[in-house]
Amino acid sequence: MTLKNVIGIDHAVVMVRDLDKAAANWKRLGFTISPRGTHSAKMGSGNYTIMLDPDYIELLGVLAETEHNAPARAFLAKRGEGIERIAFTAVDSAAGAEEIRARGYAALGPTDFERPVTMPDGTQSAARFRIFQWPIEEAPAGVRIFACQHKTRETVWIPELMKHANGARRLKQVLIVSTEPAKDAAHLGRLIDRDAKAAPDGAVAVPSGSDRADFVFLTREQVARRYPAASLAGLPERGGAGLVIATSDLSAAEKAAGGSAVRSGNAVCVPPAAANGTLLAFVGV
Repeated sequence: MTLKNVIGIDHAVVMVRDLDKAAANWKRLGFTISPRGTHSAKMGSGNYTIMLDPDYIELLGVLAETEHNAPARAFLAKRGEGIERIAFTAVDSAAGAEEIRARGYAALGPTDFERPVTMPDGTQSAARFRIFQWPIEEAPAGVRIFACQHKTRETVWIPELMKHANGARRLKQVLIVSTEPAKDAAHLGRLIDRDAKAAPDGAVAVPSGSDRADFVFLTREQVARRYPAASLAGLPERGGAGLVIATSDLSAAEKAAGGSAVRSGNAVCVPPAAANGTLLAFVGV
């Protein structure tokens, strides 16, 4: 019985050391970057977003050390930059938290928070969210998961921010490196009530729900075989490793990424060293 209040991947969180430098870097790769957002003093973090449809990428940085961001700081200290957690879209976070509690998981939340937003016309508004989290220790291959209910979608999915020079449209896959892909995929499948499916090359996919991106668990060697022309320097042995992004124009993606781009099979890749610890693989829509 699938979760009724969780409908698939909402966004991928890329943890970075220097928020403004990271934003400039992803802009150089052809992404349109939102204005910088600042979270509450309790959270002590800030972000930039890269808005796609129906999902997005969040560049997240610590602005001040707080108890709340201790796990994120520990991630940076141990792993370095890269995909630190994945958010699902929550239809109703309060109901979603109760759903996973009924399955034996001690949900954290729901918690409400907001951040200021500068709209394209210069006016000030706010993006408001209600989230709940699976227990921190329930992190398949070290990737934390949570669910996010958007109360103000109009201040997040802003049309002017959804057009990218590299043609990026949406997330197709989140790549997670594991020494035991089947085991970690099964772990995620239990958390979200989804069945894992083995791929021909031995990787294991877990659909996130609805028409959203899939999770793909695979070894570092399997990543290398999928993208043989891309340098994997900086890729972890375990954890969130890459994003497969659908683009309307592969040539535009290659041109936008400039010297960072490399063709590998049917994909245009940006190696982890050039994208804050995250392998990017652009593929056709």
